[in-house]
Amino acid sequence: MKLEDVTTVDQLTDFLSGTQAVAFSILSDTDACYRWIQGELVKFRYPGLSRGEKGVVIRYLVKVSGYSRQQLTRLIRQYRKTGTLKRRQRTLQGFVRRYTAQDIGLLAAMDGRHDTPCGPAVKKLCERTCAVFGQTEYAALASISVSHLYNLRKSAPYTRLRRHVEKTRPTRSLIGERRQPRPHGHPGYIRIDTVHQGDLDGKKGVYHINAVDEVTQFEVVCTVEKISERYLLPGLEQLLDTIPFQFLGFHADNGSEHINKRVAELLGKLRVEFTKSRSRQSNDTALAESKNGAVIRQLFGYAHLPQRFAPRINDFNQQYLNPDINFHRPCFFPETRTDDHGKQRKIYRYTNMMTPYDKLESLPKAHDSLKPGGSVAIHDAPAYQISDNQAADRLQKACQTLFKTFTNGY
Repeated sequence: MKLEDVTTVDQLTDFLSGTQAVAFSILSDTDACYRWIQGELVKFRYPGLSRGEKGVVIRYLVKVSGYSRQQLTRLIRQYRKTGTLKRRQRTLQGFVRRYTAQDIGLLAAMDGRHDTPCGPAVKKLCERTCAVFGQTEYAALASISVSHLYNLRKSAPYTRLRRHVEKTRPTRSLIGERRQPRPHGHPGYIRIDTVHQGDLDGKKGVYHINAVDEVTQFEVVCTVEKISERYLLPGLEQLLDTIPFQFLGFHADNGSEHINKRVAELLGKLRVEFTKSRSRQSNDTALAESKNGAVIRQLFGYAHLPQRFAPRINDFNQQYLNPDINFHRPCFFPETRTDDHGKQRKIYRYTNMMTPYDKLESLPKAHDSLKPGGSVAIHDAPAYQISDNQAADRLQKACQTLFKTFTNGY
């Protein structure tokens, strides 16, 4: 069946439902399409149809013509008023622009001279330029509204002429002194950093607080659920209790978990020197960063560890990890050399390789560096009670047991 053979509304219903095959061609010419729509409205006697039948005819015209229902509604309204469909060709070029490209150029030049003042100030300057100094080219800008002035500043012609970028102004924090710590060979100057144990489905993992002494490389790892004050301050207090020597200096990067008033109050009570990293000086936290990769990432990896396991991981650190890395794991200690040109170079000799505890024992007046009431002999028990291999086997066995609890979910 061809489209010309469809003469009743019932046939249109079958055509729209797909039960009747009808051959038709799409009209590409607008004038021809208007004539066809008018012919179909006449053929089906559209004004005399019921409301349901009119809906069927409109859906039929939408399907064949490709016009929207709103466009066809307008055309049918025109047909009912005049009896014909006539195309209305639009010949207008749109609204005439009140503010030309020349006005926008004058605005950009005005902003450039006066360092982009506020909108009311620019409007007042344009008024004075036109009224007081007789420069009539500013007449349009003199009568502009302040809100539309900001619209012109966002326009493409304005941004092509002038683009103003204001840098973020840093806020200086008075907490901590921005300099490199100077231990002068005395233990107790701690470099501290925080290691995050991955995200999973928008949920944060645990946080490892890694504290390393600069002179002896004595390291203490503490794991907390979050880095808020509720969890971080008890973790820092635990670090201070675990370190065997007197706490003299605290050096952190510029993270807000360490650079805050609560940490400053805690260190102030202990009369501890509080320093923070300098900009573009990566060596300020290089020791802690290297220990992050060699110890924490080597053992725990980068996978997500849920926060509910933080107390269990922290117990593992205190019982197995911290004793192993401080009493049974050797590390290099640099030797600084200065050449004839005054450049310092660090040399890592094999003969200078020892455990952090052995380094503490080798320091002159090592007893004076310990906490009051402590001695080096007190720490000989964990250092020599078991061998290095036995300590490593115990650590690996405890680590496997710990990770099994992660996979089992309890």
